[in-house]
Amino acid sequence: MSDKRTGLIQWIDFPSLGDDRGSLVALEGNKSVPFDIKRVYYIFGTQPGVARGFHAHKALKQVAVCVIGKCRILLDNGTQKGEVWLDSPTKGLLVEDMVWREMHDFSDDCVLLVLASEHYEESDYIRNYDDFIHQVNQ
Repeated sequence: MSDKRTGLIQWIDFPSLGDDRGSLVALEGNKSVPFDIKRVYYIFGTQPGVARGFHAHKALKQVAVCVIGKCRILLDNGTQKGEVWLDSPTKGLLVEDMVWREMHDFSDDCVLLVLASEHYEESDYIRNYDDFIHQVNQ
């Protein structure tokens, strides 16, 4: 694992273990992923023009990997904003806790895999941007 942390945008490069038969990427908690993986989900079939996310988490960390296709992700920690394209199955985006995230411009074939440090807990979500900014500034 190559971990490139530069402020808000934090990339993790996953080695491709493929050979002449094809490619394979292994994702392991506390090894290639910098936390214990407690939940895995993926987003696919997103309709044209639909954006996702629009929330932050109080304690949960995530790694997002576009295994097929691409999408644009906007991150905001209350003082810094950045946006990146996820477009490689060997590149993960580490999203820390207390970071607002939005996903936009999904390609028709996009499959966005998300690895989470915690189980789903609705009380961990901050779904209103003004509330997020208020909590960041406390």
